[in-house]
Amino acid sequence: MLTALLVGFTTAGAAGTAASDPTRTAAAPGESYKRTELYFGGSRPDGSVITPAEFELFLDKEVTPAFPDGLTWLEAHGQWMGGKEDSYVLIILYPFRDHSANRELEEIRTDYKAQFHQESVLRADSVERVSF
Repeated sequence: MLTALLVGFTTAGAAGTAASDPTRTAAAPGESYKRTELYFGGSRPDGSVITPAEFELFLDKEVTPAFPDGLTWLEAHGQWMGGKEDSYVLIILYPFRDHSANRELEEIRTDYKAQFHQESVLRADSVERVSF
């Protein structure tokens, strides 16, 4: 409904400009980057917790060497297959020209599953406008 209201809105004397016509927008700043989010379970099958310190050590050894330009990780709470558990979310933004990123991300998923006895590490990919 908001879109319908905005489409009819114009400012006298400035019709047709991006500032006065909400249906026309200026290009967002920055450039297109790939964004990958990885969701890591925070407990082992035996119920023991994967501590933030253990996860940080995994990041230092497995993730940072592959993505030294930076990353974001968050402690989260998740639910999977009927069970709730603490979890970790890793967000990595990387340029399209990074042709090794997909291989590196899959290695990270494989290594985490093996090291912490996980059934799965969820991966979600998208494209974002990024400006530094």
